[in-house]
This record gives sequence, structure tokens and C-alpha cells, in this order.
Amino acid sequence: MRIRESAEDYLEAVLILKNKNGYVRSIDIAHYLNFTKPSVSVAMKSFREEGYVVVDEHGYIMLTEKGMAIASKVYERHNVIARAFMALGVSEKTAYEDSCKIEHVISEESFEKLKAYLSAKGIDTEG
Repeated sequence: MRIRESAEDYLEAVLILKNKNGYVRSIDIAHYLNFTKPSVSVAMKSFREEGYVVVDEHGYIMLTEKGMAIASKVYERHNVIARAFMALGVSEKTAYEDSCKIEHVISEESFEKLKAYLSAKGIDTEG
């Protein structure tokens, strides 16, 4: 199943914030993505209903296995593509901005070939 780019960005944000802070709240996502809190709340309700996240009694958001599968895939693509651009001499800021756009549209075949190429060249893709 293919989910929309914005949904991928939300799920990736949950993963990044969880790794960074140890917890995730709607307000953290709103600040991270520069979205309004009501927009994030609507999205989180939809993600709960679809089984991508769970929210505990304190309002902490956690990815389900289904949500983690998508978030980790998008996050990996983001990092690998950014590392490829940086290896070509693109600034870190621009590399990550551009990779955020490309991560959603690159084919699985192209991504796997890019990752294998970087690995063969000894370029770290673990962002």
C-alpha cells in the first residue's frame, strides 16, 4: 500500500523525534514540521484509526509495527540520498532538503542501486 508523501513525513518525524527526545507529543511534531497543532491532531487521529500510531494516556505518540515499517524506510531513504549528495560535494543543508523531496518518488530499484554503489565506494549511509 502506498501512502501519501505528507503521511510519510509525519511518520518519519515521529521516528526522528522519538530517537532524539525519547518521546513524542503532537506539539513536538507541530514544531518539527512547522505545522499547526490542530493539523497534527487531525493527522494523528487518522494514523491511530489506520493503525500507524498509538497514543498513551499521557499523550505520547508511538509508532506501531506498521508505522515503524514506513517511517524507517523513509528515514533510510532520506539519509542515503543525502549522503550521496554530500559525497558529490553538496552542502549538508541542501543535501537533506533535496533528499526529503526525492525520498518519496525514487523507485525501489534506483534506491537499492544507489545504496549498493555508495556501499561499494565505502561511503557511510547511516546518517
